[in-house]
Amino acid sequence: MDRKELEAVARTLVAPGRGILAADESTGTIKERLDAVGVESTEGSRRAYREILFTTPGVEEYISGVILYDETIRQTTEEGMPFPEYLTRKGILPGIKVDKGAVPLALFPGEKITEGLDGLRGRLAEYVKLGARFTKWRAVIIIGDGIPTLFSIQANAHALARFAALSQEANLVPIVEPEVLMTGSHSLERCADVTLTTLKHVFSELLEHRVALEGMLLKPNMVVPGEKSPVQASVEEVAEATIRVLRLVVPPAVPGIVFLSGGQGPELATQHLNAMNALGPHPWQLSFSYGRALQEEALKAWKGEPANTEASQQAFLRRSSMAGAARLGRYTGEMEQTQEKT
Repeated sequence: MDRKELEAVARTLVAPGRGILAADESTGTIKERLDAVGVESTEGSRRAYREILFTTPGVEEYISGVILYDETIRQTTEEGMPFPEYLTRKGILPGIKVDKGAVPLALFPGEKITEGLDGLRGRLAEYVKLGARFTKWRAVIIIGDGIPTLFSIQANAHALARFAALSQEANLVPIVEPEVLMTGSHSLERCADVTLTTLKHVFSELLEHRVALEGMLLKPNMVVPGEKSPVQASVEEVAEATIRVLRLVVPPAVPGIVFLSGGQGPELATQHLNAMNALGPHPWQLSFSYGRALQEEALKAWKGEPANTEASQQAFLRRSSMAGAARLGRYTGEMEQTQEKT
């Protein structure tokens, strides 16, 4: 493990004005998104869509890294250049999702545990050869009646730490993603409590596993009420609640926090990130690692038609530029209006 190299990569990923594109949707998830715009999900259509995103002219100004899926890291551009090599030449770091998904936690109804630790050391070695510079592992914490239990939080925190340690052993920067889902009817305060407890256990396990905090990134949920909650929160309330929790538990040694969008739409995810950065300065960089919130408009513009490639790339570049502005606390609603006019 090269601590200096790990820290350099982590800091590159959260460079000012830049953030991460999460293009690591599983085959099932990307099928749902392609279905929504009338595109059949095949290896070819998935490759073509992601090539549109990766080859968008100028997007490297706002995108520092891309999280790839196992299928995608092995694919190439239409000209035959491997995606990791193409991204690297463009100044964008390639990363890889290494977990194998969340499954029911045995004997704990309604809760989940993420699998993928078995054989991970060998898979990481292969991903290094394929060009990966960082990794990601997602844990799922669900709020409901009587859940999450402390055991489910501890079990997922332990798995996250084992993943992070194995990644750093392979000289890969781990992105640790403990996601408290926004599904349900819980309040903002309940989300804050669960997020705080989860992060406490995650960082306790990371330290126990000797993970170098300066060579990792945290990818948490924002503190939001459940989507079915009768009381929703303002952008400012979400920003303040999220920062309050993070300041209580995230060590300043962590270079950056890259938020997931968690089902939020593009505009709302951008507003929340901007509001949090406007509350700064903070001890860590606050950036983004968005999937749907960066891709939704581009996907709708593409619709599987080669003739729509330029329009799709323009939509992706516009949204990326707005996320980049929010990364600096400089996003305004007028930018959305400008987007609609172009």
